[in-house]
Amino acid sequence: MNRNAPGIKTTSAALTSRRSILAAGGLALTALTMGLSACAQEDALAKQAKAGDNKNYVAGDGSVTEFAKTDRKAAVGIKGTLFDGTAVTPQDLLGKVTVLNFWFAACAPCRVEAPILEELHQEFKSKGVQFYGVNLRDEKATADAFDKTFNLTYPSFNDKDGAVLLSVSGIVPPGAVPTTLVLDKEGKIASRVLGEIEKSTLKALITSAVSE
Repeated sequence: MNRNAPGIKTTSAALTSRRSILAAGGLALTALTMGLSACAQEDALAKQAKAGDNKNYVAGDGSVTEFAKTDRKAAVGIKGTLFDGTAVTPQDLLGKVTVLNFWFAACAPCRVEAPILEELHQEFKSKGVQFYGVNLRDEKATADAFDKTFNLTYPSFNDKDGAVLLSVSGIVPPGAVPTTLVLDKEGKIASRVLGEIEKSTLKALITSAVSE
């Protein structure tokens, strides 16, 4: 199931269409046009969130996307440093399924899903699956406190410079936190969850990648 997001282009087309209709009908009231434009934007965003089909990006809308092997792009070129100082390169992702979770400590859904991620980490580590957090905002002390609070044993990138986020640009919208990616054994993105994960869903996505 592949629903690749083309960007929010539908909204602009809808606004152009509405303005053309108004002009054709002789309704040249600027205030009315602006009001209709705002409504069009709100309606489009609401439809995206409700549809869950990921045709356009809505940060954290909870949508799940699986990418067929034939549709996966090149392996992600992740280069970053973990909070413990360990450097991670693209070669470290090869031969293993990798789960990347983008988070920061003040993110409420991140706190909800943290225990689930740890449970899945414990369940799948014997099968060669590696988990990494990607922390986008916090200093080391804050990230360490979060790990201690939720007993997280997998490491996180210190990604305040956005290097890891940049490597998955176009797949992870900058405002979509949390976002979770499952990478296949070639380092390619096999699936993505925008927003808070459900354990059964992420487990199924990981299992699918492991079985390939």
